[in-house]
Amino acid sequence: MKWVLDPVHSAAAFAVRHMGIAFVRGKFNMVKGTIHFDPPDVSTLSAEGEVEVASLGTGIEKRDAHLKSPDFFYGEKYPKIFFKGSKAEPLGNNKGRLTGDLTIRGITRPIIFEFEYSGPVKAPFGEETSIGFTATAKVRLLDFDLKWNEKMPEGGFVVGPDALLTLDVEADLAEK
Repeated sequence: MKWVLDPVHSAAAFAVRHMGIAFVRGKFNMVKGTIHFDPPDVSTLSAEGEVEVASLGTGIEKRDAHLKSPDFFYGEKYPKIFFKGSKAEPLGNNKGRLTGDLTIRGITRPIIFEFEYSGPVKAPFGEETSIGFTATAKVRLLDFDLKWNEKMPEGGFVVGPDALLTLDVEADLAEK
């Protein structure tokens, strides 16, 4: 079965440790993609998706502009982030791991998302059938040449070494 992401009900979020004491969170609101999945057989899952760097938001305009700059995502040169997942492993109870490739700043690295799905369900206001996924992963920023940083006076750095990624997506059945 083929499912198409509903961009109105989907987002890709991240959290990065700031100054070693708290997380800064942000999300990309412009998400698109397709999922191939025949529930409940998790092993059939594969997915492709992309987010637009321009849709990044943390709630602070100055920080958003810096994150979109060449110091971080370099949105002008690399306007999209891509994911392609092709190997799913069931973990039971609607959960699993999806192994794939993540491309940021033109650099592709392997990644493993742990996920849980809900549904499918029929919408109460139409013929649509939908399914939802929440997926999480951790990535090293240096693996994607995201290396801007400043040393802290007492040791450590302003930007932590890892990002926690969370995908919350809703997808509609496009083909059986």
